[in-house]
Amino acid sequence: MIIKPKVRGFVCVTAHPTGCSAHIQQQIDYVKAKGPIKQGPKKVLVIGASTGFGLSSRITAAFGSGAATLGIFYERPSEEGRPATPGWYNTIAFSKAARAAGLYAANLNGDAFSDDIKKQALEIIARDLGQIDLVVYSLASPRRVHPKTGAVHKSTLQPIGAPYTNKTVDTDKGIVSEVTIQPADETGIADTLAVMGGEDWEMWIQALLDAKLLARGATAISYSYIGPIHTWPIYKDGTIGRAKIDLERAAKAIDTKLKAHGNGRAFISVNKALVTQASSAIPVVPLYISILYKVMKAKGTHEGCVEQIQRLFATQLYNGVQPKFDAEGRVRVDDWEMRPEIQDAISEIWPKVTTENLEQLTDIKGYRSEFLKMFGFGVPGVDYEAEVEPHHVML
Repeated sequence: MIIKPKVRGFVCVTAHPTGCSAHIQQQIDYVKAKGPIKQGPKKVLVIGASTGFGLSSRITAAFGSGAATLGIFYERPSEEGRPATPGWYNTIAFSKAARAAGLYAANLNGDAFSDDIKKQALEIIARDLGQIDLVVYSLASPRRVHPKTGAVHKSTLQPIGAPYTNKTVDTDKGIVSEVTIQPADETGIADTLAVMGGEDWEMWIQALLDAKLLARGATAISYSYIGPIHTWPIYKDGTIGRAKIDLERAAKAIDTKLKAHGNGRAFISVNKALVTQASSAIPVVPLYISILYKVMKAKGTHEGCVEQIQRLFATQLYNGVQPKFDAEGRVRVDDWEMRPEIQDAISEIWPKVTTENLEQLTDIKGYRSEFLKMFGFGVPGVDYEAEVEPHHVML
């Protein structure tokens, strides 16, 4: 079939297998071009491994440090007349490339929140890897069935305390408008914390410790975002921000356990705002990212997912360096984004943006390009008029 992008709001409901594969190869080539990451991880578990920062972490560990990787994800295979999700094609492309390079790459598709997937992961690790020296926790899910209570929790993207009104952009139609988001109630706050907070990360680490599958000196890392004042009401001070506070709580608790377990470590990396499937769903944020990309590209400091994670691994985690923590004990690779000259430029542009001048004042074209690349579209060298086979079997 010939596969074209079909965008519905903040998601593309089609994905291109050849394009996804080419996009993965671009990221692999970047990591390899940056050279080996010395003293890097060798046996890595990535929870949330098929898109975004989790996928880039897997690529960086494998092709920067020669790591064996186990990836956990929840993706849908192709159906009759319907392509698979991009994460499905991404994982197949990664696995083929890793194995061609002589690297171990195992995959587990299912609900990472469940006891069953944890059990299956422990069995694979015990059988094939022995012990894990890096755990990357990068789940981005809208819901969680709690493995102990059976309760279904659904996360919300809402402010807390009062309604929030600001500019947003329909990235597909290019229309700038005002959006008002009503505040979350206590249930919404609790549900978001249950889905996006740190409890499940703690459960994974405890399961690995109990099974004696974590190496002495192991590292556990999860990703967060703080961002600028423009997005604080919907992000840092909203329901997501409340969940991220709990993620930081979990990081400290896990760090204490891992330090007792052979001088290991756990922490949060605060990353830059990027076009991901998660960020595309948050009102106001796509407009901010479009302006940010414009400003950072002009300054020559723009990074995508894989550039961020390669820099994190090379300058903060490995290569014989020690992490540089902020006052809250977090690693900051959003440092280039948060430079005063970058944020001052964004603050100057923000109030001026309208539908009419969107293309001049922002990098909405770059935003759309990065968005479509997540689904395998717009990747150089791919013939999108050619027939492709949508049915690919997970390796």
